[in-house]
Formats: sequence, C-alpha cells, structure tokens
Amino acid sequence: MTIYTGPVFDMARTQFQRIADHLDIPADERDRLLYPKRAVTVSCPIHRDDGRTEVFEGYRVQHHLTLGPTKGGTRFSPALDIGEVAALAVWMSWKCALAGLPYGGAKGGVAVDPRALSLRELEALSRRYMQEMIPFVGAHTDVMAPDMGTNEQVMAWFMDTYSMHRGHTVTEIVTGKPVACGGTLGRREATGNGVVYLIARAMERLGVPLAGTTAIVQGFGNVGSVTAQALMARGVKVIGVSDHTACYFDRHGLDVPALLRHAEARGALAGFSSELAADPATLLTQPCDILVPAALERVIGGQMAAQLQCRVLAEAANGPTTPDADLVLEQRPEIFVIPDILCNAGGVIVSYFEWVQDLQQFFWDADEVNTKLNAVLERAFQAVMDRAAQRRVAHRTAAMAIGVAKVRDAKAKRGLFP
Repeated sequence: MTIYTGPVFDMARTQFQRIADHLDIPADERDRLLYPKRAVTVSCPIHRDDGRTEVFEGYRVQHHLTLGPTKGGTRFSPALDIGEVAALAVWMSWKCALAGLPYGGAKGGVAVDPRALSLRELEALSRRYMQEMIPFVGAHTDVMAPDMGTNEQVMAWFMDTYSMHRGHTVTEIVTGKPVACGGTLGRREATGNGVVYLIARAMERLGVPLAGTTAIVQGFGNVGSVTAQALMARGVKVIGVSDHTACYFDRHGLDVPALLRHAEARGALAGFSSELAADPATLLTQPCDILVPAALERVIGGQMAAQLQCRVLAEAANGPTTPDADLVLEQRPEIFVIPDILCNAGGVIVSYFEWVQDLQQFFWDADEVNTKLNAVLERAFQAVMDRAAQRRVAHRTAAMAIGVAKVRDAKAKRGLFP
C-alpha cells in the first residue's frame, strides 16, 4: 500500500494500530479495515483568464461501503496529496460509525490554492473536477460535501454538473448546498454549533458553568467563526483567534462580532488590528478554559501538549493532535479532550439530514434540524463517556474503538465477497 504516504496518513495509521491493539484485532483483519476500498486520481485542465491552459490534480478516496454510501468533504488546498485525503477518509469512517450514520468515509479535493483563482476559474475547476468524478460517485455510492477551500457555491456547481449529465436534477448527490438548491437549514452552522454543544456538555461534567469562561479559537473559517460566535452567545469570553493571515489576543476579550464583520468583508483576519496582534506560535499554549483547534491537522505535537493550559480541548479540526501528543495528554487528566471524530461530527450529521430530506423531498425547519443534531451528538457523547469510564481509557481511545468496532462487526457479518 505504498501510495498512502505522508505524515497525515502515518498519523491515521498509528491511531488505528493502537485501537486495533486495544480491540485485539487479529493482524490479518487490520489491512482490510484500514486501507481504502478505492482511490481515484484525475487531471483537471481549465482555461485560465489569461488564456493559458493549466492542469490541476484531483483526488477522491472512498474508505469503505460496508454500511452504505461513502460520505465526505471536498477540499481545495495547495498542499493536498493522496495520503492526506486517505487519512481524512479513514477518520470520516470512524466518525460516521460513532454517530450511527449509514455511511462509510470518503474525502476528496484538488491541489490548488482557491484564493489564486478568479470566480470564473473556480467554477471551471469545480465543474471539471465533478465531471471527472461522475463515474465514481452517486447518491447511493459516494456523496460529496464542502470542506476547506470549498463552500455552498462550489457544491451548487457540483450538483448542477452531475444533474446535467443525468438529464434531471439530482439534489442528493452533494450536501452543504444552498437552501435554494435543496440544501438544509442549519448545515453551514452545524459543525460549529455541534462543537459548542459538546463543550457545554464537557463543562457540565466538570461542574464548571460555561458562562464566564475563556476560549481560544485557532482557525476562523466556517467552523472556527461559528464556534466563536456560538461561544460568545453562551457568555464565553473569546480571548484569542487566528487564521492563516493573522493572530489576535486580548485577555479582556475580543470583539467577536467585529472580527466576523471584518473576516466576511476581507476574506481573512489580516488587517483587523495592530494593537491586538499576537504570535500564532504561542496562541495555543496561552491560559484559557476552552481551547478549540479548528484549522489544520497535526498542530498539537507532544511538546506543545505538555505546555497546554486549557481545561477543555475541543478538536474542531480533523486530526489536530498527533499520536505523540495523545500519549502526553493521557498523563494529563486535568485536560478534558473532546476527540475530533466526536467534536466536529455535527457537519456530517446534518449533511446526513440533508441527504435524507433530498431523497424524500420533504424538508424540516431549523428547530427540527437542531433538535435532531443535539440528540445524535448526545448519544455519541454519552457512549464515549461510558466506554472511557468502564474501560478506563482516554476519550479518543473510547471514541475510535466504538467506530472501528462497528465497522469491523458489519464487515464480519457481511462476509468477504466472493
């Protein structure tokens, strides 16, 4: 399996091997559980605005289809590679199983900086990528969603491209679409709102009132910005934020609404303030009650884990904490870890709701979406807490063990064909 290389996939593989050891999974079963069913690499040529033709490399990895179609985001990122995409697909499998969703994990994307494209070029690349994926995706095979560098508009282009191929509108081919195109209310805010719901549940278990606590949010994209806004609405003082362009810190609390307005107008945090500028390298180790890494993978290593000064670590990003950091955090019981496959599951849960609504052509109001979201998150949260307490293991071990065991059991019941 030499095509799956790189630090992100190595991390996913290490995590899986630890869980496989924990579950006593025989060696001859492990590769079938870990390695993806299918990986596709495509070339996506487009005409640039200056008349040049440029080719971008695209990927889609489908981890397993044992429980139903695969499900996962599509990211546009300049450093994207097949190993990173595969790791994200694997994590999505455990996440869906933990939440009880009838999906396997998938992930895809294009190696491109979307900020370097004009709107016309972005549409051309989005449509070409979906066109190349048509033989491999479908409403009951693989359902795409937005991720880093993509949004509702990109999903609308995906859906339209697939629908033109089929000759009729197929809303259920993607989720995270605009509501006007068959999307669901509450999808854009789902991940961030889910993060805050779980933070509140963690604080309840710790016996600490949420109002009046402090938080730091790394990453101010869709997930981070919604998380910061929802925390503020619950009386939390957001003292630090950052994105790829800037970092700000104020022990007395930042003006979150002003940050949101600035980011929406400028597309990034840069230029908001010179007085509040801080060193992004030290942001995560500042004292706070709630730390929310909502950016990239592998931002908290072993050395940083030893320096964290938070009470709750809420992993809104995928894979922000390395296996070395996990070993450190297991020796720091004062930090309540909400692992990524639980913490950021709100997005795929509401994506599932969107898919169900599209298939039925019967849509719910926002209150129903949010009530159902919280119910699914509560079941998963309680399952993780119960297993962690019963087995005396870390929260990540408990969460991943539940997900891996569900997939393993389904594969065993279905058997190996032929």
